[in-house]
Amino acid sequence: MNFMPSLTQALPLLAVLAPILLVMGLSVGRAQPVALRLAPWAALPGLVCTFLSNGADQNVSWLLLGTSLGLDTTGRSFLFLFSVLWLAAGLYTRGYLADDPEKKRFWIFFLLTMSGNLGLPLARGIIDFYLFFALMSFAAYGLVVHDGSAAARRAGRLYLSLVLAGEVLLFVGFGLAVHTSQSLLLTDIARHLATADQRDLIIGLVLAGFGIKAGIIPLHIWLPLAHPAAPVPASAVLSGAMIKAGLLGLMRLLPLGEVLLPGWSQVLIISGVIMAFYGVLVGIVQLQAKTVLAYSSISQMGFPLIGLGLGLAQPAAWPLLAPAVIFYALHHGLAKGALFLGVGMGGAQSTGLLTRLSLAFLLILPALSLSGGPLTSGALAKSALKPFIGGAPEIWAASLPWLLSLAAIGTTLIMARFFFVLHAGPDRGHAPIISMWTGLGLTVGGVLLCAAALVPLGSDRLDVPSPSWGQFWPVATGIILAGVFWIRSRGRTAPQEPVIPAGDLFAILETAGRAFSAAMLIVIAKCVTPVQKKTAGIAATISTTRLFHTRLPLPAVELVIRRLPAAGACFALLLLLLLYL
Repeated sequence: MNFMPSLTQALPLLAVLAPILLVMGLSVGRAQPVALRLAPWAALPGLVCTFLSNGADQNVSWLLLGTSLGLDTTGRSFLFLFSVLWLAAGLYTRGYLADDPEKKRFWIFFLLTMSGNLGLPLARGIIDFYLFFALMSFAAYGLVVHDGSAAARRAGRLYLSLVLAGEVLLFVGFGLAVHTSQSLLLTDIARHLATADQRDLIIGLVLAGFGIKAGIIPLHIWLPLAHPAAPVPASAVLSGAMIKAGLLGLMRLLPLGEVLLPGWSQVLIISGVIMAFYGVLVGIVQLQAKTVLAYSSISQMGFPLIGLGLGLAQPAAWPLLAPAVIFYALHHGLAKGALFLGVGMGGAQSTGLLTRLSLAFLLILPALSLSGGPLTSGALAKSALKPFIGGAPEIWAASLPWLLSLAAIGTTLIMARFFFVLHAGPDRGHAPIISMWTGLGLTVGGVLLCAAALVPLGSDRLDVPSPSWGQFWPVATGIILAGVFWIRSRGRTAPQEPVIPAGDLFAILETAGRAFSAAMLIVIAKCVTPVQKKTAGIAATISTTRLFHTRLPLPAVELVIRRLPAAGACFALLLLLLLYL
């Protein structure tokens, strides 16, 4: 037996294992200096794999439960996006956290999350996909809570709660899908799902599970809290790469191109439209640059979701529509990664005029791209989607073109808001050094490649559209409106808190939780007898602990999280349910 596969065959495995090997190196005293020097480059094998891998499946029986890795057209495009973002964030981290005493801990979680994320486009089986997705999701908790602040712990608790819920939903959905298809291959599962008896239940579970990561409203509430809490390079990959993992999951599992599903098409299109406008409306009132970008990501993820809805409405057109959806993911991921990395440099007080002008130039390009300005990747992405709007359900065929133009105005407004709070807001950046410029330059270079349609999309290459009035007027209108709002706001005292708090719906849940705790305390106080007062005091102490904003110290919270009795009970119940079904 040949245990030494060729280099091209080994590249998919190396892309996944390189970050894990570096984690092991960071855990060994003598190897730590070498591992720290190599850690920023851990995503490089994945990027090389994008261009050199021959696409043949590689079966690795000793990895996890037996792993099958390979690259198809969709996987190659997403692996390119993920690898570029992780490489850029890694190089950026080298300078950004150079003086951080806890940088070793950050690198460990960073590399573990990277391994899971890079494994997703390579996974050919559903077990591999689930395990890579779980590794990415749980390891990212360490990135969110890295600085240990109260805001970071609050964001981490919410993130971990939603991750657990999402994993349970996916576990059940995947189990039912495997039972229906009698296969572990993702391609077989998607094909059999088209005619499965429990098709709607499985699609609902998968949509909710991946929707948490993709930021589908109302499952988006972790994004606006996690992004400001995490260090800048972590925010870049959370928004640019991790939320695209949710989109990749939907593309792998939904029966796209197999069957007409008008009901689910409506669900996805409506969800996408709501996201496109809701993200803008809440984002333009935020006071921190990273929070504004988080809501912008929610808004922008609505567009590929609309693309998936169009795909379910016209299955015969999906082979032509898929490259447009993938390109939108590439364009947004690279542009948003660049903007997040710019936040860590834009607020630095010691930068000179030339540095600030250079940074502004590098950030204006991805901002215009997101707005869909002429000759940008955004214009190309939106023009690639528009030919398929005519096949949408009747109510949307006429309204979607105007809604997309109005959404472009909103995107321009939220980009203007981003530059305003970046300049005047409370964010404080890091004095830029060469490795940070390199990371930022890599993402901006990716945006330029998207604008020229030179990113890997298989044999399909999108045609670059000529500049048109339809591309220009939404951006121009957004710039004019932003200028009017800025003039009207001059001289006014800046608010200390946003009109709508970050997390929006989560803030309502927190308020409701505190009100419920207070009500329970009153009920207990009125119902207990004098003999029970001591017990009531204990109950009161428990009930006054906030539902989400707990007062317990971090070590106690971590001990509770490690035990996870509720999660274990849920999984046991779900296993019994699967056996019954």
